[in-house]
Amino acid sequence: MKRFSVLLLSGCLCLPFIQGQGVASILDRTPETLVQVHQSAFFNNTEFGHSQWEMPQTMAGVHVAPAVGLRWDSTHTVVVGVDLLKEFGSENLVDYSELVAYYRYEKGANRFTMGAFPREDVLDDYPRLFFSDSIRNYRPLMTGFCWEYRRGASYLKAWLDWTSRQTTQRHEAFFMGETFRLDLGPAYLQHYGYMYHFAGVMNPPAFDALHDNGLYLTSIGSDLTSWINLGPLDKLDLNVGWVAGLEDARGTTKWMAHHGMLAKLELDWWKVGLENSFYLGEGQMAFYNDHGNLLYWGDRLFRADSYNRTDFKINFITSPTVNVRLMYSFHAAEGTVYHEQALYATVRLNALTKR
Repeated sequence: MKRFSVLLLSGCLCLPFIQGQGVASILDRTPETLVQVHQSAFFNNTEFGHSQWEMPQTMAGVHVAPAVGLRWDSTHTVVVGVDLLKEFGSENLVDYSELVAYYRYEKGANRFTMGAFPREDVLDDYPRLFFSDSIRNYRPLMTGFCWEYRRGASYLKAWLDWTSRQTTQRHEAFFMGETFRLDLGPAYLQHYGYMYHFAGVMNPPAFDALHDNGLYLTSIGSDLTSWINLGPLDKLDLNVGWVAGLEDARGTTKWMAHHGMLAKLELDWWKVGLENSFYLGEGQMAFYNDHGNLLYWGDRLFRADSYNRTDFKINFITSPTVNVRLMYSFHAAEGTVYHEQALYATVRLNALTKR
């Protein structure tokens, strides 16, 4: 079943590219040279003392990701580079390194990417219910493929991220996900989802159940500033949605479903912003005590049946090249309020020249 699902997804993603264009005609095009330097620094301090769900920690470091590539026919791009992470306070020259290597096809409403490419290209708008800040900080790449179809403000994405190859020490694990947004004029319909397949190690010494976890959020909302004059406000977005978490440990339990409601408010004015998310329902992550963060990639406070997060933001610099943001967050859960402070600075330089 697993192999069939992956092959079916792969085949569907390839359909937009069957156009009969020969390899020789593509190589005859005059290519352009692409040079990229991306740098992303983060400082994230969480104060979750005495929490049964989260742990207090400070995440701090800087990513440097130089890359070169070729683009031809205004359609095809090949990029090769490396992502280097230096953690603040570390004695190592480089703490983590990952290869960046991918092919990208862009034509009309279609975009297809395959290889090892930046996670933010596909999953940057996924809520923290699915991917926590630590994933964004320490796992900047996804290895797999993604197809995107976009028309105006509406889009559809289908993607696969193979996160772990099976060995005698490592579990086999991968995500298959989808997201779409349907623009309805003054309102929109938004959906996020994935299925996470988490299998045991090769030749396990003892029985280890295979997990299939599905997580889905379907919301309806509206950016009021797109159809109502709200004076100096740049953005006032409200949405509310239904969360469904489906979990199974094969051979040990039946499928379990955890339902809830997630509401979100975003407000931006000049360089200041407010974002509030409120979850109410059944706690997620039923098997967290068995496999912890290997099995769940979202914020662990969603294990609670009620959780409110409020972010106050100051955007010092906002541009296509440079972004600098300061954030102070309050987490209301477990009958108390926790604090978090974060500072992010990102630089993206891209140069494209004819050969």
